[in-house]
Formats: sequence, C-alpha cells, structure tokens
Amino acid sequence: MGTKTVDEAGTESGTEAKRDEEKVDVTKNRAADGATEAEAVEDDTADATADETEDGDEVLAEEGTEKAEGSTGVGQGAGAVVSAALGLVSLTGGWIGTVAAARETLVGQLQTSSSASVATQIKEVYGDAWQTTALWAGLFALTALIIGVVVLARPAFGAPGRPQAPWIKSVSWAGVALGVIGLLLAVLKYTDALLGLPSAS
Repeated sequence: MGTKTVDEAGTESGTEAKRDEEKVDVTKNRAADGATEAEAVEDDTADATADETEDGDEVLAEEGTEKAEGSTGVGQGAGAVVSAALGLVSLTGGWIGTVAAARETLVGQLQTSSSASVATQIKEVYGDAWQTTALWAGLFALTALIIGVVVLARPAFGAPGRPQAPWIKSVSWAGVALGVIGLLLAVLKYTDALLGLPSAS
C-alpha cells in the first residue's frame, strides 16, 4: 500500500490553496471587468443622450430662426406689394379721392350764389374739387413712397449677411418710383402748374 508522506500532503494542500486563490482572483478580476464595462456603457449612453439633446436644441434653434426669417420675408413682401399698389392708386385715382372731389363740388355749388362771377363759380365748383383730388392722390403717393423706402431699408436693421429677396426689392423700387411720380404730379396739379383752371375772360 502506498502511503503519502507529510511532505506530499503539505505540498498537495498548498497547491490546492494556490488554485483556490487563483480562482478567487480570476472571479474578482471578472467582476471588476464587468463593473468597468457597465460604467463604460453608462458613460457612452450619457454621452449619446447629451449629444442628442444638443443636436435637438440646435435643430429647434435653426427652425425658430427659419420661421422668424420667413415671417420677416412675408412682411417685407406684403409691404412691397402695398407700396406698389398705393403708388398705382395715386396715379389712377381712388374712390376716396372721387368721393371727396364730388363732395367739394356739391359744397361749392351750395355756397356759391348765382350772382357770383364766372371765375368765382369755376373756382368754387371745379377748382376746389380738382385740388381735393390732387391732395388725396398726393397722400396716396406719399404713403407708397414711405412704405417702399421702409421695406428697402429693413435689411439694414435685421440680421447681417441675409440678403433681401430680389422680387421684394423690385416691387419696392416700383412702389417708390410710382410714389415719386404720383407725388410730383399731385403737387403740380394742386398748385395749378399742371392742368390749371381755364381763364374766365
């Protein structure tokens, strides 16, 4: 029968103890690696969430800027169209000017006696009415001119580096030109420099 000596038994016990210690170390290392991986996953998730949040904020900011720019462009376009329309009305006449001229004619007829001179009757019945028409035409022209200039000057007070749409500039310049022409003609007519009253003699 084989008998283990004390040395052999001690050696085997020491070997088994070393193996147990190695197993424990391996288990600890695996646990530590698992914790490290979990922390890395959490860090990656947190970074991804932060990036998504930043990207979302940037997208919202860009959308807000685009909406604001769109609103500004719509307002400028509307102003340009209004300017051109008012300039055209100043040249062709509007119902307000027509009604005002007709009212002035009626007032002149009521206030002028039949015994008044021909020159006085012409002035009171026709001259004042024509001047009223010229006055309203001049008001429309001046309004068109002011609106057109404001629309053209608006980009200078907005965000730098954002050009104005070409069609807005074109329509605004048309409104300004019509306003200048209408205002000039209104002044000439009001002062009787253009199409003055006929002579009664």
